[in-house]
Amino acid sequence: MALIEVMELRKEFIVYKKGNGLGSFIKGMVSPEKKIVKAVDGISLNIEKGEIVGFLGPNGAGKSTTIKMMCGILVPDGGSVNVDGLRPYKERKRSSGRIGAVFGQRTQLWWNLPVSDSFKLLKTIYQIPDGVYEKNMSLYSEVLEIDKYMDTPVRQLSLGQRMRVEIAASLLHDPAILYLDEPTIGLDTIAKERIREFIIKINAESGVTIILTTHDMQDVKEVCQRLVVINSGKIIVDDSLGSVINKYDQEAVLEVRFNGAVDNINLPDGADIKKRDGSTWVIVFDKTKMAALDILSKLALLGQIEDFSLRGASIEDIIKRIYGE
Repeated sequence: MALIEVMELRKEFIVYKKGNGLGSFIKGMVSPEKKIVKAVDGISLNIEKGEIVGFLGPNGAGKSTTIKMMCGILVPDGGSVNVDGLRPYKERKRSSGRIGAVFGQRTQLWWNLPVSDSFKLLKTIYQIPDGVYEKNMSLYSEVLEIDKYMDTPVRQLSLGQRMRVEIAASLLHDPAILYLDEPTIGLDTIAKERIREFIIKINAESGVTIILTTHDMQDVKEVCQRLVVINSGKIIVDDSLGSVINKYDQEAVLEVRFNGAVDNINLPDGADIKKRDGSTWVIVFDKTKMAALDILSKLALLGQIEDFSLRGASIEDIIKRIYGE
């Protein structure tokens, strides 16, 4: 039995249309025109214990709605969610003790209290034993470096500091599952890297299952083992990160700089000149059909090659290609 089982999950919202002009406004007040939006449209997936899953999709794809149903915040209109043997929207109290969640810019801490007081309140709410609390506080203080501002009111923390505290707070009670909704949004490079390192460490050492939504492709590349991509409320890709890269990383980019200007040349089918600026050429080709060496051997006939570089598609390019398809 998987740790998280989602079967034919559905959620709809009613959206009221607003027209332009006074007449449309009055009509909308008297007899509003409504539209049903399928935010989540029959999603099914299983997540095993210890996985780090990237839950990706464009804005409005249904990511956050799905996670909120997994957490028990929203009640599904159809289908079912089973999280660690519980239905979170029917057994919220028991379920909350087995999950942790960080939702972007929304805090679970007490705004005007020092961080330490917020943590003590959470300790009481979750009835965390002293030994577990002290062990976790020691670990999070070391790895996330939150001991520096434990006496600082939450409202005075920077975004990066608060996000570290939020993640530590969500893990105080040793949950089996951690939901992270855009945990690195708006953070600087150093703060992002620190949080990524912590996610990997806590997964390896404690076996916490992590479901991560993000628009930061570096999060995906460094942290995720598996990708679930959704669009318009439906899953369009569910596979390991390596398999997704192998499937969609067919395009390669070859940049060549000659010693002086050169004439044009007929390239093999599947290779195109993307850019040509004086002595520098940028060529895009399908690496499943030809090798870079074949193209370089043709280009060497045109003139002396001073330098060249070869790169594959970035993870961002790959995700864009999935969205496009």
